[in-house]
Amino acid sequence: MDRVGPLRYWQMFLVVLVAYTAWSSPFELALVRAASRAHLIADLAVDAFFCLDIVVSFFVAYRDTSTDLLVHDRSKIAARYLTRPGFVMDVASTIPLQIIYQLMGGKRNGPCGFLILLRLWRLRRVSKLFARLEKDIRFGYFWTRFIKLICVTLFALHCASCIYVWLAFHYRVKENTWIGSLQSDFKERSVWFVYTYAVYWSMTTMATVGYGDLHAANTGEELFSICFMLCNMGLACYVIGNMTNLVVHGATNTFLMRDMVDRVVSYGKRNGLPVWMLEKMVEHVQLRFQMAELLQEEVLSELPKAVRSAINQHLYKATAESCYLFWGVSQNLLVQLVSEMKAEFFPPKVDIVLENEIPTDCYIIVYGQVEALTTAEDGTEKFVMKIGPHSMAGEIGVMFNIPQPFTIRSRTLTQVIRVSHSHLLHTVRQAGTADGETMFSNLIQYLGSLKVQMEDLTFTTDIRVVIHEQSNMASSRAAGKLVYLPGSLEELMKVGQEKFGKAATRVLTADGAEVDDVRALREGDHLFLSS
Repeated sequence: MDRVGPLRYWQMFLVVLVAYTAWSSPFELALVRAASRAHLIADLAVDAFFCLDIVVSFFVAYRDTSTDLLVHDRSKIAARYLTRPGFVMDVASTIPLQIIYQLMGGKRNGPCGFLILLRLWRLRRVSKLFARLEKDIRFGYFWTRFIKLICVTLFALHCASCIYVWLAFHYRVKENTWIGSLQSDFKERSVWFVYTYAVYWSMTTMATVGYGDLHAANTGEELFSICFMLCNMGLACYVIGNMTNLVVHGATNTFLMRDMVDRVVSYGKRNGLPVWMLEKMVEHVQLRFQMAELLQEEVLSELPKAVRSAINQHLYKATAESCYLFWGVSQNLLVQLVSEMKAEFFPPKVDIVLENEIPTDCYIIVYGQVEALTTAEDGTEKFVMKIGPHSMAGEIGVMFNIPQPFTIRSRTLTQVIRVSHSHLLHTVRQAGTADGETMFSNLIQYLGSLKVQMEDLTFTTDIRVVIHEQSNMASSRAAGKLVYLPGSLEELMKVGQEKFGKAATRVLTADGAEVDDVRALREGDHLFLSS
């Protein structure tokens, strides 16, 4: 994530070079005299930057469409880029083929001169830029779309002007051209003089004014004029349709996002929320709309439960299996858990779980990173640990049924799978004692592995159980003593002796099973002491 900033600036710089390429390539093809030594040097410098961008592309992670995960493996990035048609076009549009052709003795205006138009492949970067700006609330959507339409119109105008100049310069009888009838010596005039005339003709034709002072004078020019006017019809429909859509309807999803942002801002101001809290709310709303295509909750909600469950198995089961809490549990438990899991995204520096809140959910980290924080005695936040992919957050409060001991905050853009507290415990009870014991054992071992990092943390995982005398075993609702579970059975039986005045030799569960290890016990268990 640290590379996003520099990469974005690099892309913006390349867009500026694309704008130069979009203007210079048709211009140099139409007006050979315009391709001076200075223009050639500028073209080679621009090509060098795009050649460097090809190298950079081998180090930029991409999002796997099948898993929605970022792929950082260099070999996979290279294989993907090399096998896509875009790589061939990137290379072809970067090599100065027309200059090489000239150095080999070819004429500058020969058939290979058209190879300069391969550079127009770079225009796709401008399209991606506008697509990103349209979703950025820092810029007005109307003006972003308006500038995009203006750019499309100006580019079409420029290309038509250059083609019309090229037709005049390459016709055998110069006087029988659209400009030769007015300026017979136009080949000796300034390139800007001829280009200005061409732009004037293109503008009057595109605007359907048609003054008639400049008009086609030969068959080639007439055919081009016909094609240009047909394209103008499509371009006019595109521009007018988009402008109408902007003024009347707008882009639904983007407008919905901006409307939601406005409502959040209004709510925050009415209730006097601090600026930092309001910013976090706005970031979450934006992320929700940006990731809507990945989550598609409204689409999944329309599907049958069996289909939704099958989709969840495909998407989340492998991630759940790799999480330490579910190591060694039965497939039946995993299937039931995964069927109700839901994916969520959190932007950087957003609180996912708050310290001391009632546990309602725990989260499996799919990608990204979160950090666990605790509040020190002086009220400042203290860093506890960093939690990465395929780990869990909030599970301690859920499994021990205690207030959350940590604040969990995202460090980067993070995707998580949410597991509700009630669904997790209900599923564990249904699956049987073995899976529950396995999960608690995994949790205890995990906490034990963190002791070195958590020596100074005032954190407790006390479990509360209810102890009874064996004479009350017929009913678990009989009066008992609520105590904290000690570290061993011997200590538990000693506590029972203090409470009931009788020594015990065994500890039984409500269903009569003998307890061999306190790690098998859970919060709220009813235990019976037998002598």
